[in-house]
Amino acid sequence: MQDSSPHSFVSIPLSSLASLSRRTFLQRSAAGIGLAALHSLVGESRGALPNHTPRAKRVIYLFQSGAPSQMDLFDYKPRLQKFRAQELPDSIRMGQRITTMTSGQKSFPVAPSIFKFAQHGNSGAWLSELLPHTAEIVDDLAFIKTMHTEAINHDPAITFFQTGSQIAGRPSIGSWMAYGLGSENRDLPAYVVLTSKGTGRRDDQPLYDRLWGSGFLPTQHQGVKFRNAGDPVLYLSNPPGVDRETTREMLDDVNALNRIQHEAVGDPEIAARIAQYEMAFRMQASVPELTDISKEPQPILDLYGPEVRTPGTYAATCLLARRLAERGVRFIQLFHMGWDHHANLPKALRGQCRDTDQPTAGLIADLKQRGLLEDTLVVWGGEFGRTVYTQGTLTPENYGRDHHPRCFTIWMAGAGVRGGVSLGETDDYCYNIVRDPVHVHDLHATILHLMGVDHLKLTYKFQGRWFRLTDVAGNIITPIIA
Repeated sequence: MQDSSPHSFVSIPLSSLASLSRRTFLQRSAAGIGLAALHSLVGESRGALPNHTPRAKRVIYLFQSGAPSQMDLFDYKPRLQKFRAQELPDSIRMGQRITTMTSGQKSFPVAPSIFKFAQHGNSGAWLSELLPHTAEIVDDLAFIKTMHTEAINHDPAITFFQTGSQIAGRPSIGSWMAYGLGSENRDLPAYVVLTSKGTGRRDDQPLYDRLWGSGFLPTQHQGVKFRNAGDPVLYLSNPPGVDRETTREMLDDVNALNRIQHEAVGDPEIAARIAQYEMAFRMQASVPELTDISKEPQPILDLYGPEVRTPGTYAATCLLARRLAERGVRFIQLFHMGWDHHANLPKALRGQCRDTDQPTAGLIADLKQRGLLEDTLVVWGGEFGRTVYTQGTLTPENYGRDHHPRCFTIWMAGAGVRGGVSLGETDDYCYNIVRDPVHVHDLHATILHLMGVDHLKLTYKFQGRWFRLTDVAGNIITPIIA
């Protein structure tokens, strides 16, 4: 097969590619085969990383799974009060699609937020009364009020935010980061995932391991999920009667067998398996110290709130995120479930904000006082927003909201981000974008840019095509960059 890449120098039969190891190819390259052909034949990323001086060394992505209601938290719409219980005008909806959960409704009455809003900080940012702790850090945050996405249901929407595609199978953003930049700590994974369940909705949308999977990238770049109970990672502890020296000897023997197999068939997954075994061995020593918070000073614990000592809570995962960040983990992702409020939103949203408000603000304050916020990028947001019209019955005290991909709010803080800014404007119904739209691909391009990576150059060849996180789109969100 003759590779059509402009960097191709050689013709190699398809039958030979499966058994062509990286080491063998490099040896052949030294004998005269063009080294540039390596990129197109074994799927290397193009271009050395980072591509430019990074502003951030690491990312903490606080993903709010289920989709927080933007007009109840961040996007203040005082004029909505005069539209209360009125039909959403056709001129606002403009025939845009709705989900099957509300498509049978005969009426789409407008439901203004019942929560009070006030301005905070030097920036004068408007925030809901449900976020008193976030109000104390607003001048560190850059709000993007015009995020929009293409997906209207949870599975494709969450998948889109994690992988840049609504269709499962692509590498997650953390895997792209691990692949492109590697790790700063050889004893911990480059990409760690933490999960927590919110009190707002206990039976919320499920999470699945493919959201932090490596897709077609080598599997050593997939996210390592830390559990909320028992060993943080399954089988991390040695079985009874087996000491660390015995484990090391056994691992050396297994690795020797794997190396023989790798030399024979050249399967890159064998090399990935060797790397993962070695990482697991090192984690046996590094993870127990990482997860032991007994030496954290009480004033630090107080920043995160009363649930910080309870494993599996959002507060506990936020503190663990800080400990991972200071140990050089490249990409740390927290998934907090419970934001899918189709009914009883006022009560459910209060619960979610009790879970997240103080720990989130505490994390920012903790990073800042340690000097870590200067080179840590923090991102907060869900997979889409909520509708201005109610799902179900509207009463003076209660309402629900359906999915709304047209506009919603996220925020960013830390390395390279201008604090105290608000980008974009939505209409009076918080239904359409009026100014400065920001797409999912734009967010991804910006995260990579702040990490020193040109999103156009972080690529991987798979099934005959060069792939990247931002697919064929993506623009850097320059107004929020310091």
